[in-house]
Amino acid sequence: MRRARHARTSICKLLWPAIFVALTLFGTAQASLGDRLPDFKDCVQVCINSNCVDGNANVPLRRRLLFWDCPSECDYTCQHVVTNNRLAREPEYIVPILQFHGKWPFHRFMGMQEPFSVVFSLLNYLAHDHGLNKLQEKIPKEYPLRKYYMGFGYFGLASWIFSMIFHTRDFKLTERLDYFAAGASVLYGLYFAPIRIFRLDKDDRPEKASVVRVWTVLCVIAYLAHVSYLSFWRFDYTYNMAANVIVGIVQNIMWSAFSIYRFRKLKRQWAAWPGLIVAWLILAMSLELLDFPPWGGMVDAHALWHLGTVGPTIWWYSFLIKDAQEDMQGTHLKA
Repeated sequence: MRRARHARTSICKLLWPAIFVALTLFGTAQASLGDRLPDFKDCVQVCINSNCVDGNANVPLRRRLLFWDCPSECDYTCQHVVTNNRLAREPEYIVPILQFHGKWPFHRFMGMQEPFSVVFSLLNYLAHDHGLNKLQEKIPKEYPLRKYYMGFGYFGLASWIFSMIFHTRDFKLTERLDYFAAGASVLYGLYFAPIRIFRLDKDDRPEKASVVRVWTVLCVIAYLAHVSYLSFWRFDYTYNMAANVIVGIVQNIMWSAFSIYRFRKLKRQWAAWPGLIVAWLILAMSLELLDFPPWGGMVDAHALWHLGTVGPTIWWYSFLIKDAQEDMQGTHLKA
């Protein structure tokens, strides 16, 4: 009992700083000094007056296909004009690079606003796609947990599709879709965690089916309430991040505790994988602590955070498959 209490305390000590870091960073990331600079405002206004009389005639077709118009071209151009002028007057360690509209002044590529965030989101999408294919290949349809694992993969695919769209072009709609899809993916992770950990999928006791139905309804209601509040009441960035972080932390604690318990029971290395994956994700999240102007105008801490989640995703599917195979062989000890 003392060892279990110590394990829970260690997990909490590891995870609560992650909550604080995420909320602190998110709360400060929304403030942007760059777009409040008089130089920037004047530059944008002069550019629009000089170039946008004929609408979008001066915008190349390849950019118009991604909804770049003349005012947004001026905004993008002036971000870099103002940034370059500031750096020409003083070195970066004296005059810091500023954010505009909550983002660093990225250099776009093929019309994508944050090209490496798009690329790394694609890698996460491919990791989920690969994992889904492996699940279909190695876990038979009759295995009761298979549908929950497949659901995890489909929610993951959706979240990374909308992440790619949002980082390609940041609009109100693409931002909302990205946040709502990410929220659904995080909540689904919490949804299926107790189903696996407590084996609520098994029909050895009739009340388990009722528990799953109630749990499903509660999660659906929670998600609908979350989206409704953000859509029809107020889009509160701090609340949105807090909700996602708390939901993520709860499932991380569950999987970490489960990992410790299973490893002690089975004495097999793969049983410890969930806890190690959680630790990897926390380390990846800590990259946000290093919030810095993008290297080469393209790679920032947020992009690296996306890159840092690719490995754990692949590893997680390996765990699900290994866990299912052991279970089907009847070698599991009852959790």
